[in-house]
Amino acid sequence: MSKIKVSIIGGAGYGAAEILRHVLVRDDVELLRISSKDYIGNSVSQVHRNLPGFDHIKLQDITPQQCAEGADIVFLAMPHIITAKVAMELFDLDVKIIDLSGDFRLENLQDYVRDYAPEHPCPEKLGTFVYGMPELNSEAIKNAKHVASPGCFATGIAMGLLPLASAGLLKGTNIRTVAMTGSSGSGVKPQAGTHHAVRVNNLKAYKTLHHQHRAEIVQTLKHGGAEKISLDFVPVSAPLVRGILAVSQIDLPEGMEHSDIQKIYEDYYADHKLTTVRPKGSPAEVVAVSGTARVEIGIDTRIDEDTGKRTLCLTSAIDNLIKGGAGQAIQSFNLMTGKPAHFGLDNPGLWP
Repeated sequence: MSKIKVSIIGGAGYGAAEILRHVLVRDDVELLRISSKDYIGNSVSQVHRNLPGFDHIKLQDITPQQCAEGADIVFLAMPHIITAKVAMELFDLDVKIIDLSGDFRLENLQDYVRDYAPEHPCPEKLGTFVYGMPELNSEAIKNAKHVASPGCFATGIAMGLLPLASAGLLKGTNIRTVAMTGSSGSGVKPQAGTHHAVRVNNLKAYKTLHHQHRAEIVQTLKHGGAEKISLDFVPVSAPLVRGILAVSQIDLPEGMEHSDIQKIYEDYYADHKLTTVRPKGSPAEVVAVSGTARVEIGIDTRIDEDTGKRTLCLTSAIDNLIKGGAGQAIQSFNLMTGKPAHFGLDNPGLWP
């Protein structure tokens, strides 16, 4: 059997660990090289302790071109700005790219400058990458050369709202979202606001109304069919390692009942094996999806007794490192190599 040849640029972080966890056990994949600026010469087993038995695979300090040589697909698992500069060295090569950073998700340079960095290393490439969300762009991903894998908050929140956008029910809508995230979303290197001492036994909002994924969420929903929407997004740092729970509220569209909304969601996700739409009164939970690429979505509605105001509440839960990160990149990898998006990812989660 001919194997798909893969390299990873940026091998020391949590994203790379998740890519490795999935590709190393696949018979159809051959891992060629891992490049890194950290832990050079160390084995995969030394850097990522959940991957024993791979002492023969070393992290190397090599150029992007050297790392990509002979590869069919290269995963870029580095921070923004660094990633774009590396990608620039690969664009002329006959190799496909799946980027896990935020450098090529946005189409509007002004959004990137406001939320990520004062300038983009190659702004002409914005809008040229296919956005790697299978529930929105599966056909485009299949034929893509360059894929920008979505952000974790963007995935969790958009997944909870895309069926409404597709049904034409997000027009002139104000979306109010609070989403809680685990500490692994901050990356492998501890920071003053994310290390254990300030995170355990604590809940805190941060970047309120100005998180960098807000523009990505709005852009994604517009591509899904939304028009003239606004998003008030409050992220919350939660005392758990993995998971995102997003709670989004909008005014329930006129003439719609709970059963109508439930059907819209069940129909939209009917062909997506990794997404579960919960029955009424059963909100999404992080523990059910942690450690997997699965998504849970819960739907609830309420009509206020005094004012008659009708509210729709959507809850969505994902593992931020898998569906919100490397696992979604593997979904794109699957589609780009002729397999269904869920291939190798449809394992049950842990309970509890």
